[in-house]
This record gives sequence, C-alpha cells and structure tokens, in this order.
Amino acid sequence: MATPLTFTHPLQRRSWLQAMAAGMLIASGTSRAAGQTLRLAVVPQFTPVEMFKNWSPVVLTMQSAGIDCDLVVQPNIPKFEAEFLRGRADIVYLNPYHMVMAQKAHRYEPLLRDARPLQGVLVVRKDSPIQDIAQLKNQRIAFPAPNAFAASLYIRAVLEREYHLPHETHYAITHRNAVRQVLVGDAAAAGVVRSTLENETPEVQQALRVIYTTPSVPSHPIAVHPRVPNSLREALIQRLVGMAQNSDQKALMSAIQMPNPVRANYRNDYAPLERLNIEKFVVIE
Repeated sequence: MATPLTFTHPLQRRSWLQAMAAGMLIASGTSRAAGQTLRLAVVPQFTPVEMFKNWSPVVLTMQSAGIDCDLVVQPNIPKFEAEFLRGRADIVYLNPYHMVMAQKAHRYEPLLRDARPLQGVLVVRKDSPIQDIAQLKNQRIAFPAPNAFAASLYIRAVLEREYHLPHETHYAITHRNAVRQVLVGDAAAAGVVRSTLENETPEVQQALRVIYTTPSVPSHPIAVHPRVPNSLREALIQRLVGMAQNSDQKALMSAIQMPNPVRANYRNDYAPLERLNIEKFVVIE
C-alpha cells in the first residue's frame, strides 16, 4: 500500500534527497505529537518527488518562524482528499472545489490564495486535426484525477452539459501524466490547469495546442482546520506573504504556484462555486 511521505527534520530531508539521487525511493513516516506539530497536506499536482522539492523549502522557512509542521505528500489525489475529508490535515493546500468540500466537511477556512485566477484548459497535440471540442466525440481524454477542479471537474461538466459529448475518460494521476498521454498519442486531449501547463518545458508547451479554456475562478488556497488557533493562522499568513515580498525567497513561493499571495475569503472566493452544481461529477473513493 502506498504511504504518504512526511518530513520533520532537516537531516531527514537531506538523507531523503541523497537516497533519491542514488536511485532509491524511501518513504519515511513520522509520529505527530498532538498539539505540537501541524500536519500540512498538499494536493499532489506532480510526482511526490517534485512536490517535496517544491514545498520542503517553504516548510523549512515556516519552521524557522516557529510554525512547526510536517509536510505530507500523498501518492495520489484520492488519498490526499482523505486528509481533509477526515479532518486529519491542520493546514492544507487544495484546489478551489476541494475548498468547498473541505468547508462542508470540517469548516476549513481559506487563508491565502494567489492573486492570479485559475483556468483549466483542454490541450491536443499541435499537429492534431482536432480544432474544437465537438471533434472529441468518442475520443479518449486524459484528466489528472476525478476531482482535479479546473483540469477535470469543470471540463467534464462542460463536456456533458454544454456539448453532450460521449467520450472515454482516463485518469492519469497527475497533470504531467495527463499531458504526456497526449504527447505519446494515448489520448486525443488532456485537461490541465493553465499555470501547470506553463510550468512545463518549452518543448512540451510548443508541442501542444489549447482548444478550450474554462472561465476564471479564484486559485488554489492554503486553508486551515478550525482547531488551528488564530495566532498561528496570522503567523502563517505573515510568513508566506513576507516570503513573496522577499527577493531572495520569492522563487520559493513561485515553486508552489503562489508567487503573489493575497488573503482569501470563503464567502467571496469559493462559496460561489457551490452554485456550479457539479456534485454529480465528484468521485469519492
């Protein structure tokens, strides 16, 4: 059974990186002292190795500011969803519709989001004859996971409600995998988040073409469980905003796709997503 990766000490992190460099994959568990260490779970948009590489420096900086937390990287999105649906995570970085689910399940509250809105896109190979969605009838379309919001939920709702388009759905686990399904010809199209697509290499981006873009919505937030005290919430906000404003640390915030964090508000930012009525497309494992 796949287990999450958790990292609590700088020496543990360095050892893990050294093992990875040597070609060995290790999963290190850690005990969590109640009331002492916060559990930070992040949606696995990329491989666990990439997620650790992007988030570990941010967590180390948080720890240096007295925000003691463990980084938890689950191997896939369904296992990540269990973190907030069961109320396990104290801090969570999640997609906009996950925020709706987390608020309903345990009253999680968003603290920060990036100022740039989120968009999902459908991409095909640049040399594909497909020019619009209608041509995807009965074709295989790759998505990162059932509940990846802009890259999957929103697009699947559009395909059914607006285009009544029969198609074969394939879940590729990550955004990157979905894109590569298209590149190698295993899928006619893929749903992906625009900002994630822009993080791909120039060669990958140039090999793809966007045929559909979703409306913009507020981006992925960092949210907290109600048990996290207000003092820690404010410390977290101040630390992350400060990193984004620090020229030496701004790149760290860009790596987690939050280069320009602003305060988030559930009522204004995410409650409107409840009116999309896309619950029928949500898959809970």
